[in-house]
Amino acid sequence: MKAFNDLADFSAEEIKALVALADRLDAHPEPDALKGKVLSLLFLSPSLRTLASFQAAMTRLGGGSFVISPDMSIHGLETRPGIVMDGTAAEHIREAVPVIASYGDAIGIRAFAERKNIDSDLAETEFSALTDLIDTPYINMESAMNHPCQSLADWKTLDDLEVPANDGKFVLSWAYHPKALPLAVPATTLHMAAMRGMDVTVLRPEGFELPDALMQKAAAAAETSGGSIRETDDRAEAMQDANVIYAKSWSSTRHYGDRLADQKLREGFLDWCVDESWFGNALEDCRFMHCLPVRRGVVVADEILDGPRSVVIPEARNRMLAQMAVLHQMLGGGS
Repeated sequence: MKAFNDLADFSAEEIKALVALADRLDAHPEPDALKGKVLSLLFLSPSLRTLASFQAAMTRLGGGSFVISPDMSIHGLETRPGIVMDGTAAEHIREAVPVIASYGDAIGIRAFAERKNIDSDLAETEFSALTDLIDTPYINMESAMNHPCQSLADWKTLDDLEVPANDGKFVLSWAYHPKALPLAVPATTLHMAAMRGMDVTVLRPEGFELPDALMQKAAAAAETSGGSIRETDDRAEAMQDANVIYAKSWSSTRHYGDRLADQKLREGFLDWCVDESWFGNALEDCRFMHCLPVRRGVVVADEILDGPRSVVIPEARNRMLAQMAVLHQMLGGGS
């Protein structure tokens, strides 16, 4: 495996094999599988779970890792293209990335969307510019429109819960957040559930429709898997017989890059906070998923997070296990 960048780069059978490997490594550890291997971790955006889970994954497999972020660099890292470097930063990312990659057997890169131009972000312009600088195997730890490690862990979580693939109903719901957030998680979650063969409903208020390109990509995956895709702003209709609700806030694509217009629009939807009243039409054992971090009382009520519906903690642990599988395949000689 030379790259783990997008679930769409793999077949459903290959994803299922990675999930099975994650299960096996959990039940039967291989503490020497990656002995002597090094993973470079470049964080151009903040992280808690991604950072900790990758470090833990490499340690459990017998390898090592190191972390670089602009805040950690003694020189300061400049990321803007075409800049005259007469300011504080003494090193440009164009030199830094190849050097960092050369110190490891693989590199993980995390770089959020700039959220200025929707077409540029959909094209993954910034992330591609970084990966074009290296010839080392790489892992996308979150880019403008992709977070494949999160979605691989979510696929495993759904399997762990024994949620049906072809008959399961998955609701991806927008939730209120005071800030405009990236599209990476909702985009990848939508595609994951469609690829798994589920009947997927995107629940969102007017103005927060997902871009057509993302919907079309998911629709193609659903057609192949036997699933389905639709969008609605009707909460009761969306939650009818749902197995899972996955809550996540994202930027308004109607006002993409316009912070003030986005803020004005989202402030009209303060009531989009998931509480028990949302589950009236859902299946009795409908579960709540979220990638974390999550704002209590804003995105979701305490009663849900602290109750039996929530699986956010095992979902987060699955990040480590899913990434162990990816690293094992990438660095351990797996096919």
